[in-house]
Amino acid sequence: MDARNLLRFLVFSFCLTLVFLVTWFHLPSSLTNKETLNCNIYSGWCTSKNRFQSSNPINKPTASTLRNQKPRHESDVPHHPLDPLTIQEFNEVRAVLSTHPLFKYSNSYTFNSIVLEEPDKELVLKWKKGQPLLPRKASVVARVKCVTHTLTVDLSTSQVTNHETRSPSSGYPTMTIEEMTSVLDVPFKSDEFNRTINNRGVNLADLACLPISSGWYGTPVEENRRLIKVQCYSRKGTVNFYMKPIEGLTVLVDMDKKEVVSITDNGLNIPVANGIDTDYRYSVQKLNGELNLINPISLEQPKGPSFTVDGHLVKWANWEFHLKPDPRAGTIISRAKVRDPDTLEFRNVIYKGFTSELFVPYMDPTDGWYFKTYMDAGEYGFGLQAMPLDPLNDCPRNAYYMDGVFASADGTPFIQPNMICIFESYAGDIAWRHAECPITDLKVTEVRPKVTLVVRMAAAVANYDYIMDWEFQTDGLIRSKVGLSGILMVKGTTYENMNQVPDEEYLYGTLLSENIIGVIHDHFITYYLDMDIDGSDNSFVKVNIKKQQTSPGESPRKSYLKAVRKVAKTEKEAQIKLKLYDPSEFHVVNPLKKTRVGNPVGYKLVPGATAASLLDHDDPPQKRAAFTNNQIWVTPYNKSEQWAGGLLVYQSQGDDTLQVWSDRDSPIENKDIVLWYTVGFHHVPCQEDYPIMPTVSSSFDLKPVNFFERNPILRMPPNFKEDLPVCKAQDSA
Repeated sequence: MDARNLLRFLVFSFCLTLVFLVTWFHLPSSLTNKETLNCNIYSGWCTSKNRFQSSNPINKPTASTLRNQKPRHESDVPHHPLDPLTIQEFNEVRAVLSTHPLFKYSNSYTFNSIVLEEPDKELVLKWKKGQPLLPRKASVVARVKCVTHTLTVDLSTSQVTNHETRSPSSGYPTMTIEEMTSVLDVPFKSDEFNRTINNRGVNLADLACLPISSGWYGTPVEENRRLIKVQCYSRKGTVNFYMKPIEGLTVLVDMDKKEVVSITDNGLNIPVANGIDTDYRYSVQKLNGELNLINPISLEQPKGPSFTVDGHLVKWANWEFHLKPDPRAGTIISRAKVRDPDTLEFRNVIYKGFTSELFVPYMDPTDGWYFKTYMDAGEYGFGLQAMPLDPLNDCPRNAYYMDGVFASADGTPFIQPNMICIFESYAGDIAWRHAECPITDLKVTEVRPKVTLVVRMAAAVANYDYIMDWEFQTDGLIRSKVGLSGILMVKGTTYENMNQVPDEEYLYGTLLSENIIGVIHDHFITYYLDMDIDGSDNSFVKVNIKKQQTSPGESPRKSYLKAVRKVAKTEKEAQIKLKLYDPSEFHVVNPLKKTRVGNPVGYKLVPGATAASLLDHDDPPQKRAAFTNNQIWVTPYNKSEQWAGGLLVYQSQGDDTLQVWSDRDSPIENKDIVLWYTVGFHHVPCQEDYPIMPTVSSSFDLKPVNFFERNPILRMPPNFKEDLPVCKAQDSA
């Protein structure tokens, strides 16, 4: 080796060693089976895909962080049959699986999901506090040598009690965070990709790339391959890299082989937007002058909140329910019961409710956009994308925060801190009121304030933020609310003004700023609602509001409205599309339980503002998301049918969806039934959505209908001035 080559070798070796040492000292210490990652400390490891290319180093714990840090959950034990797996249980699952032949003789596997396998419903319903816990089991979805497996681990016997192999045609499991991050390295190994980036005038160091689920379209390249697409942005000059897309550049990656399948570049003539004034951070925006429109406001509770949280059991006012974080659904509400004001007994309302799936199709059929038809829960994990909530801004004072404990790709448990918050809300709303008018000569004014309990989670699924609330009211009503915020997914364009756009050209969206189009898209959020109204056997009743003509001479009126009740006998009779000019109420009743005057007790679904999917039913994305073909469905309870898009959603073909189950047309009258409801949004972007969107919301209610004998909050007292202390604002937990 000559002197010049020797010198090059020594310099290269020194640089390589330096990189290794820097990397080593920035990694968390090696984890044993009893250790777990805390995302407050190791945020660089427990990252979400909207921060995949973050240049921030791992956050070192400060003294303040350690002082305020909650317990790390190592000593947690389950107290309820529905409590999520604990750290100790995750480690037990890993130990059992490490001896199983499937994993023992393979060094290539991924745990895509490890969650509690809930006990059979009838056993949970019989279980009482103080009794021994039901046997604990874990449900596992794993990829081993490019094959998907589902397993059940019995923690009481330390045995694998069930093992099934899944065909690729049934779809693939939810991606892990590690899988999503690892595919982003693949394009950089391609000389063609690197040349393309340089040709666009973008520095490789300024790239921020995202893994985008590819959907399924029945093409030969998809056959038996788990694929993902990677698209990139420039983060030069702004943290809001979404506003600077490198338009037309798409890299198709084989997720299992970690190799580039193809590179498409149809946007060489499209400039990268300048991104001026798109940084939404307070530290940047305050430099332009703060917009102080209101005085600070806060709900103070000198006596503390009125709710209690015991493990995962929440009690407030006349409500009691079980709450747990979930890596796929986000938030799961179970065993929701309300106290009857007359008998003082708790009565069953919901056995289990959660977000089953989200479908977000973009309405641009061109090459770089047609595949953007996300199913956020089944592909990315809605709970995995939940961000730590920001005290005082996401949640008010006196909020209680609940952590999620989930499994990483190798089964190691990690903590998703402050994932859910619980708080009481008072916005000056009125629970009920009446003031007698002067002509009656009765001086009566009675008003009761409305205070509610809110359970909140916020998931940042790449650019979009979803604020998911479950709200409980003292009158027995439950409201589920979806708030959409975050950042639009935009398309690069050569146009800087609408006067440049030819009349015959359609943009697939709205020109928001120079070289930026906000593409039209939909959001559909489908809820699983296992209603148990005073018991499991319920019926679904459609109460149609019809116009009735009066007979000649019957009345001066010519028409009136008539409520016509029809009990759905089978599933197809409960497949419902909402119609403004054919209105109905939708009741879930217990036909065997009646009020004093003979009405069946029940709850009704009250839809809020919503939207329906307008896509062709044969369109591949709509086939996979056939659960949005109707707004309401009712199916018989089946423990294995909880995910509206199927258990394995990634590249699924629509063979295992809510539509398929419902088309069996099974009997549902006086059965244990599940109600499904979809909240929908059509989003035509506008300039007010740029560069970050004000929150837009929609909701639905589950409202008592003949459930109580009378207004259940009739005896609730009003507020009196002397009962309300004058509060001095101060820091509180």
